[in-house]
Amino acid sequence: MVSLYLPIVKFILALKLELSKPQLGHLFTLVHGIILCAGRKNITQIQQTARGDRHLSNVTNFLNHSPWCVNRMQRRRMQFVMDKIRAKHAKSGDSRQLVFFIVDDTCCKKETSTKKMEALSFQYSHEAGKSVWCHCVVTAHVVSEGSSYAWDFRPYYREEYCDEHRLAFKSKNDLALEMIEAFPTTPDDQVYVLMDCWYTSEKVINACNRKGFNVIAAVKANRLICISGVTISMADFTVQYLRKSDLRSVTVESQGTYWIYEYEGPLSEMENVKALLSWKEEYADSSKPQVCLLCTDLSLDLVTIQRYYHVRWNIETGYRYFKKLLGFDQYQLLSFEGIQRFWAIQYLTQNFLESQRHHWMKDNKHLTLGDVVYRIRQAYFGQIIVYVYQQALEKKPLFDILKHLKIPA
Repeated sequence: MVSLYLPIVKFILALKLELSKPQLGHLFTLVHGIILCAGRKNITQIQQTARGDRHLSNVTNFLNHSPWCVNRMQRRRMQFVMDKIRAKHAKSGDSRQLVFFIVDDTCCKKETSTKKMEALSFQYSHEAGKSVWCHCVVTAHVVSEGSSYAWDFRPYYREEYCDEHRLAFKSKNDLALEMIEAFPTTPDDQVYVLMDCWYTSEKVINACNRKGFNVIAAVKANRLICISGVTISMADFTVQYLRKSDLRSVTVESQGTYWIYEYEGPLSEMENVKALLSWKEEYADSSKPQVCLLCTDLSLDLVTIQRYYHVRWNIETGYRYFKKLLGFDQYQLLSFEGIQRFWAIQYLTQNFLESQRHHWMKDNKHLTLGDVVYRIRQAYFGQIIVYVYQQALEKKPLFDILKHLKIPA
């Protein structure tokens, strides 16, 4: 008998999502299919790969219309993530738990010929360097104790779309602020919010300060600093006044060597922060800094700031796993409610894979999510081989075996 992968079933049941038996069956099928499907991951391919025993229309109805609460799924999943992280911290014996909360956005690109899918619009894509026809999602990622979990998402709508559909417009910074304010913490948590320059606004940083979070973020070189009473942009300061003798050479493990100028004081709207103006490998006279970092924790040294900010790369690799491995942007659903439910199930799938990765890392310290997916696929393929062998021993007709496996004769 070829069955669902048991750890997936246990993981979903442990979340206590209050779904009916048919709804749970659809959720098992979708998570199983997302992991097993090696090619294009639209709903048809996902359902066929998982060998679901229900009609495709039932699966799409589960996503588009079935009465279940996506917010409950999100809350229960997030609670599971924090319980996992804190349980691991308790074993380490450290006094305070170091947590990185990473904010960024990504585009789920679609062909411009796609017209009937709801909420599509032209959005600027950092990856493409131009506007693309897509859904845009502002997301958050949590990294702590060696774990890297996809945390939350908020769809971003252009102002014109909000006016047309009578929605309150929220900027990407507003959406990031919502996720930061909703992030649950305890007094034992030491939280660093990591962002790129698109999110380093006064209101986001103020929200982090209110929560007791520190910020390490990229800033644009046109931000103003005050040197000896003179207000000047960081770009102009480096070109006009900075020399190589003013810089420090800093080597960060696994990242390389940086030439860094350290500044502490007011930065644009912020009263007192630490800023790093840095060049990778080599510095050229009168050149603008390649990266400018802001840090609100004045106690951190240069190496630690660079090392902590490098953790932000987890959300970039997370996007790659989501899109290439799990098909986060390959949906063909027309209803935007169904699309958001599909994203929520994708987040649940990533959290399961990350949890499984840590469980297996007791034997292998260098596992990736790709390794976990490959191992699950191999286990499932092994089930099929055993099933076919057993049926052959019992001299079952080949047609019946193929029918059970949903393989065309």
